[in-house]
Amino acid sequence: MNRPAGAAQPASLSDYLAAERTLLAWIRTGLALMGFGFVVARFGLFLQQLQALQHAPSKAVVWIFAVRFGTALIAVGVVVNGFAGWRHYQLVRELDLGETAQSRSAIPAVAIAFFLAVVGIAMAIYLVSI
Repeated sequence: MNRPAGAAQPASLSDYLAAERTLLAWIRTGLALMGFGFVVARFGLFLQQLQALQHAPSKAVVWIFAVRFGTALIAVGVVVNGFAGWRHYQLVRELDLGETAQSRSAIPAVAIAFFLAVVGIAMAIYLVSI
């Protein structure tokens, strides 16, 4: 059975499974961001309670920053999971149609990697400065 020159080849099972593995990796990244954000936010509230117990002058800036930063990380995790689901839907639709020849941009993955590196450096500096 020879296909005409312009006909698209159907996707194989391994293509669909690779797309699903990629989706699951992105979901894992989004969940990690949300979990880390929750921990950072709770750490800020813990610092507030610790200061209240020690009757120390309250530095509201520290714990408010931690709560806002943690909430921002949770929001970024939600965006990453939404993007992953949307991208997976697009890819599966393209696999169904046999339109997978075009190259993909690595910009979203690289941007998230750099964002996480900056977050890690900021948290290290924050913990050293306390």
